[in-house]
Amino acid sequence: MIIEGQLRIDGQRFALVVSRFNDFLTSKLAEGATDCLLRHGAKEDKVDQIMVPGAFELPQAAKMVVDGGRYDAVICLGAIIRGGTPHFEFVAAEASKGIAQIALSSDIPVSFGVLTTDTLEQAIERSGSKGGNKGWEAAMTAIEMLDLAGKLKA
Repeated sequence: MIIEGQLRIDGQRFALVVSRFNDFLTSKLAEGATDCLLRHGAKEDKVDQIMVPGAFELPQAAKMVVDGGRYDAVICLGAIIRGGTPHFEFVAAEASKGIAQIALSSDIPVSFGVLTTDTLEQAIERSGSKGGNKGWEAAMTAIEMLDLAGKLKA
């Protein structure tokens, strides 16, 4: 038997935890994620955006959301672009490690929609131009994992 999640929403609440740093990119990721959720049946009043200063703060906010018990899934969205210093490596590693840790310790889905790119052009491509919208993809992941979690608990 194969058990897998379906792309359906049935009244669940979603939290989009969004980094304000690189807002011109993260706002597009949030728009993509929201559009995906609404097109798959989410109600607008059950999708909230929680804004944080930067990608480094995403894991802490995601943990607060999970611990609050108000939401059925968390979608983390950010954009980290490599620069001329090692800052990129530190922020990207800690954001991804922290979000993964929250996801593994949580009973609800926590999806990763953080761009980690070498250039601004790559980030633009992945936030709604020719490379698609990684916010949309992170929302799809959350929807599928939420449905799968319900099936595995039943």
